[in-house]
Amino acid sequence: MEETLFITVIEVLGTIAFAISGIRLAAAKRFDWFGAYVVGLVTAIGGGTLRDVLLDIPVFWMLSPMYLAVTGISLLAVIIFRRALVGGMRTIFIFDAIGLALFVVVGIEKTLAGGWPMWVAVVMGIITGSFGGVTRDILINEEPLFFRKDIYATACLAGGVAYWLLSITGLPVWVPQITCAVTVIGLRVAAVICDWSLPILKIDPRTLHHDKS
Repeated sequence: MEETLFITVIEVLGTIAFAISGIRLAAAKRFDWFGAYVVGLVTAIGGGTLRDVLLDIPVFWMLSPMYLAVTGISLLAVIIFRRALVGGMRTIFIFDAIGLALFVVVGIEKTLAGGWPMWVAVVMGIITGSFGGVTRDILINEEPLFFRKDIYATACLAGGVAYWLLSITGLPVWVPQITCAVTVIGLRVAAVICDWSLPILKIDPRTLHHDKS
């Protein structure tokens, strides 16, 4: 019971963080209130929806209207505290990093609760954390951050691996959970501060034209 409550709390906090990041980006694109709400909602529930479909379990947000309400509250918060929450890319980054970290933990926990092996849990953690952002970027006509050279999905993977390694040590479950979240946020922050990025896959366009001929 306590574990279920803990996961629900993390899920709600992650929903708030991701919803605000999506709504903030929608505001930058000059969406109206309803459009911003939709973008925020998709950002918050997209990853968890795909996870639950793949795991063949009831989709989490269809079991309770709470997540729709939380997204509405997030929109209201952005409207009321516009100056504080719509103050530049740093605000988006902070909420996106927090949502990413929390949803990776939720994805791992829910997958393990279903009896799946740890490697599946790590994959589902990545999907839960990142797929909502992919859908958000597509909706607002941006190149998905997931596919850029930024340390994004890689941070999710690192957090999942950290969880995996600590879970086999017999430590209390909150230790790998917190370590996973801190790893994801830490890598995202470090990547921005230190300008870390993955190598770009480069192909000479002339080669493609030659192949077509």
